[in-house]
Amino acid sequence: MGSNNVNSVIVVGGGLVGSLCAIFMAKRGYHVTLFEFREDIRTAKFARGRSINMALSNRGRNALRAVGIENMILESAIPMKGRLLHDLKGRTTSVPYDALTGQCIYSISRNYLNNVLLTELEKYPNVKIFFNHKLISVSFEDERISVINLKTQEIETHQADLIIGADGAYSTLRRYMQQTPLFEYSQTYIQHGYLELVIPPENGPKMTLNHLHIWPRGQFMMIALPNKDNSWTVTLFMPFAKFESLRNASELKDFFYNTFPDAVPLIGENLLVNDFFKVKPSALVSVKCKPYHVGGKFLLIGDAAHAMVPFYGQGMNAGFEDCFILDSILERRSNDISGSIEDFSRERVEDAYAICELAMYNYVEMRDLVTRSSYRLRKFFDDVLFKCMKEKWIPLYNSVTFSNIGYKKCVENRKWQNKIIQKFIWTIGLGTSALLAYGLRICLY
Repeated sequence: MGSNNVNSVIVVGGGLVGSLCAIFMAKRGYHVTLFEFREDIRTAKFARGRSINMALSNRGRNALRAVGIENMILESAIPMKGRLLHDLKGRTTSVPYDALTGQCIYSISRNYLNNVLLTELEKYPNVKIFFNHKLISVSFEDERISVINLKTQEIETHQADLIIGADGAYSTLRRYMQQTPLFEYSQTYIQHGYLELVIPPENGPKMTLNHLHIWPRGQFMMIALPNKDNSWTVTLFMPFAKFESLRNASELKDFFYNTFPDAVPLIGENLLVNDFFKVKPSALVSVKCKPYHVGGKFLLIGDAAHAMVPFYGQGMNAGFEDCFILDSILERRSNDISGSIEDFSRERVEDAYAICELAMYNYVEMRDLVTRSSYRLRKFFDDVLFKCMKEKWIPLYNSVTFSNIGYKKCVENRKWQNKIIQKFIWTIGLGTSALLAYGLRICLY
């Protein structure tokens, strides 16, 4: 226990999930120490890491609401009520996320959100934040971690009642957990990377507002999310081999004019060439592991526990939901840390596996299936049945994005819905066949 019989918590990682988790722990009255290997992004001249916009939805909002900062975040977020699909001729089609109730997701800057969370965390007197500190070793036997001060190179050893790894997809804490018996781990890289471009503020108003724009092109796609300054963050997802085939400005411009013709004047040729060749495309990894805890004090959350590809917009939301669920379990168990982290592992793993799989599937949907008549027909069925049976028939996207239903349950509901629709189609088919056969008999006799 910490001083005065108050639990002490170490959070490794000061990104989105780590900083929010630290706020939850601080609100519980715990003594919180947060270690972040980067410098303070609020004062850094150049923000490190990805700047890709985040899509905030119900699960993330629920967690932010629990710590009292949802409204402040939404004031700087931009609602997106649906997808706007761009075809090869520049024609667009709006596909609402929720045509019945009008719910939407919100575009928010990763760095802005991280800034707000860190600033909110600093308000708690029971919190200490150390930037430029990196976790370098873990001893589960001694229940200690070692952290190096990257400025002084001094190594410090720390203990706490609870040590939480929120240190991302390449988590150091998880790497040590992988050396313990019965710990399961797998990672999958897709052969597609991503590269960020931008539509500058002066061209932003030419875009249709309050949508997530998608240029689906079968084997790859491009998306754009709005920013408060009228710019749009554009992300190109494409096979690495295709990225490598575009070797110079001429090849790049030819590719864009043939593939995303309406996007070129929005981005601008010079900015397109500059941003495309400025950095190499980044990799996309999906991580699964279990359990999320070792012993009675060490726990993984967020990407450290379940990194996923970004195509369902649930990576941050699932991580924020982790924080909310952990806090709820601690409340339920009256701050019994050992029992709480064991419960968290048991209750969360299958849901995390489910959303990792859904995220993989949604890439195929976004880049290809959205253009097919079968997709539009299924969406029509979902919308009609949702309108008629709102409590019983919730489309998959709605259940994942606009509810708190467990991810695994969302998948099970989808499978049940598929069976119902298949039976309906079979019934219609058999009925039609019977009518045709009856008509044929009348004609013949």
